[in-house]
Amino acid sequence: MASVDSTSSSLTSSSFESHRKRMRANEEDEEVSSGSKRPRFVIPPGFLEPLNSMEILAPVPISAWKPDDSDTTPLQVTVVPKQFWKAGDYEESLAGRGGGGETTLIDGMDHVRVHPRFLHSNATSHKWVLGAVAELLDNSLDEVNNGATYCNIDMVLNKKDGSRMLLVEDNGGGMSPGTMRHCMSLGYSAKSKLADTIGQYGNGFKTSTMRVGADVIVFSRCPGKDGRSPTQSIGLLSYTFLTSTGKEDIVVPMLDYERNGKHWSKIVPESSSSVDWNKKLETIVQWSPYASEADLLEQFNHITDQGTRIIIYNLWEDEQGALELDFDSDIHDIQIRGVNRDEKKIQMAKDYPNSRICLTYTHSLRSYSSILYLRRPQNFRIILRGKDVVQHNIVSDMSKIEDIKYKPKGENADMGVVGKMGFHKDAKAHLDIQGFNVYHRNRLIKPFWRVWNTPSSGGRGVIGLLEANFVKPAHDKQDFERTNVLSRLESKLAKTQKRYWYDNKGAIGYADPKQDNPADASAKAKARAYEAQRNLSKAREIPIPVMEKCNARSNHPESDKRETVRSAQGQHWNGHMDYEGTRASVQKGKDSEVSHKEKPVDQNLASKRNEQVASKTSVSNLMTENREPNDRMKRTSDALPSDLKSKQDRAGAPLEDQIDKPPQADSILVHGLQEENRELKEKCRSLEAQLKEANDKFESLKKEQNTFLDIFAEERIERDAKEDNLNKKIKDASNTIYELKVKVLNLERKKRSLHIP
Repeated sequence: MASVDSTSSSLTSSSFESHRKRMRANEEDEEVSSGSKRPRFVIPPGFLEPLNSMEILAPVPISAWKPDDSDTTPLQVTVVPKQFWKAGDYEESLAGRGGGGETTLIDGMDHVRVHPRFLHSNATSHKWVLGAVAELLDNSLDEVNNGATYCNIDMVLNKKDGSRMLLVEDNGGGMSPGTMRHCMSLGYSAKSKLADTIGQYGNGFKTSTMRVGADVIVFSRCPGKDGRSPTQSIGLLSYTFLTSTGKEDIVVPMLDYERNGKHWSKIVPESSSSVDWNKKLETIVQWSPYASEADLLEQFNHITDQGTRIIIYNLWEDEQGALELDFDSDIHDIQIRGVNRDEKKIQMAKDYPNSRICLTYTHSLRSYSSILYLRRPQNFRIILRGKDVVQHNIVSDMSKIEDIKYKPKGENADMGVVGKMGFHKDAKAHLDIQGFNVYHRNRLIKPFWRVWNTPSSGGRGVIGLLEANFVKPAHDKQDFERTNVLSRLESKLAKTQKRYWYDNKGAIGYADPKQDNPADASAKAKARAYEAQRNLSKAREIPIPVMEKCNARSNHPESDKRETVRSAQGQHWNGHMDYEGTRASVQKGKDSEVSHKEKPVDQNLASKRNEQVASKTSVSNLMTENREPNDRMKRTSDALPSDLKSKQDRAGAPLEDQIDKPPQADSILVHGLQEENRELKEKCRSLEAQLKEANDKFESLKKEQNTFLDIFAEERIERDAKEDNLNKKIKDASNTIYELKVKVLNLERKKRSLHIP
């Protein structure tokens, strides 16, 4: 990072003199070519004298320099857009190029320069402005190790123009002059190796502040350590200053003070002078919201012995010209406008208070900061616009809670995951809320991560919480790096959510989960078949086709007895007698046992009793007419005993079994039933074989599907890598084109100055 000591303005005295000489030479050439003298402009007295302090403090904008076709035309004014996504398209100044882009040598080697445009391109990693504010909260929370007890976020007014500014301050350990310069540097982080801090990349402060506003000024006071005196520092990182003055390096003016007794004195480095110190002060005063050094030092009155005060100003606007940050909707909140704000969700949050965090965290800083940390230190407060942010745990919004257990593979095998999942308390309202809140080292990285995306209502209402320290977060801390580790975790969470959904969705008013679960449906079907078989074993019946077949083949003289039985049961041969009707017939057979032993069976009496049995079972026959044929044939296989019994053995049996049957007819009947039983068994075995084959095919397809999913995941990772590589090449090509355009422009200027056609 370049220092303001080397260059504090876009046009130094030497460059100004060379520019004036070049203009004078062009005028003389034109006078010679035209043969006449041009009228000279009269410069007012004192025009070239240095500006006094009051003139320096006046908020006069310094515009960028834009060359025209002729080097002698007036310089034109350009304005940097106030929308963040357009701020990188400003017209670059040629005045600050130092005569064509010379490089600086350090130890005999070229010094790589960081262009101010990099500040904007680097900040585009934050697509969501609340994610940028969260980076500043992380820095304050990390200061708990240095005694921080609060972080205060508020809106303050710019006294110069009345605009709104964002304030973020804490009472942590503060920054020494050296630490302040490290904070302003790109990529430097002293926290990357500390296990109890969130910062890792040394990029959060720059990206977050530049995403919220164009300019930031930092006030920090550090107590004396190791016998050193207390210090306080002021640093200005101003995108407006850099672009308006045409800087090609990121220049950060800083002021340092040291406490001697009760007074604060300036710290002037040995390599610079008081003149340089005054130049830095003038730059900060001109481009900051404060009009004098006294106003700057007054900000330290808000800091006691230690702490840091960050003020972001020139906040970005939306396309309609309103500030991207909304300070008016809620006096105790900071909200955002745009696509992250959904008025329907805001109304639903009022109707369903238990789901307020889930519905408003995308546009409300209060809601988002309440779930930002899994475990907040007990003595640390987050104060948002004068009101404390209450820590909220997503688990408290769950019902039917279950544990999530996951153990990664490979080098992270010892970092297991134990989380919670369940339905949110308003799930019965069928709100479209679902996803897992994944934390990394106590910091929320992916809020309500949807791992199961389906066009139907599958997974709706299921939320979860877990801490995955084995997955590396992206630089903006709003996502994880797309690696195989993350893909396996995503697959595991998707399977867990599906299993939980199918097992419990009936509890929140969706369809019966057992209807969609093949295992449960199969068990239920087996239970129904077993119950039917048990009932039919108590009610043995003869189907009509078999009985008619037996009667056709039989010439026994006592066939009229079989006709009597058929006439008694003719109304229910096509069905099956229910258990109650059969039990009634059995009871009547037992009551007639004594009379049966004493005298032969009366045919008329038997017919009357059979008619009574038939009338009682007619209703049950109608109910069983529509049963499946396979069940009816299966129950028919146990209709009659295989051998004839004696009358003594048949005493107490159903009435139809008490009637004497010819041995020949009974043998034919048994033979026919045995044949049908064998056919049914063969058919059952065939169906079982088909079922087994279908199950094997299903398992094979399932394995193939998992293989394809793994392949698709790998291809997606490879595609993302190729896309990043192409984007990098496009960016390099754009930079090359830009450099070539600059060279062409310089060559054209030289040709015009040398009058080369």
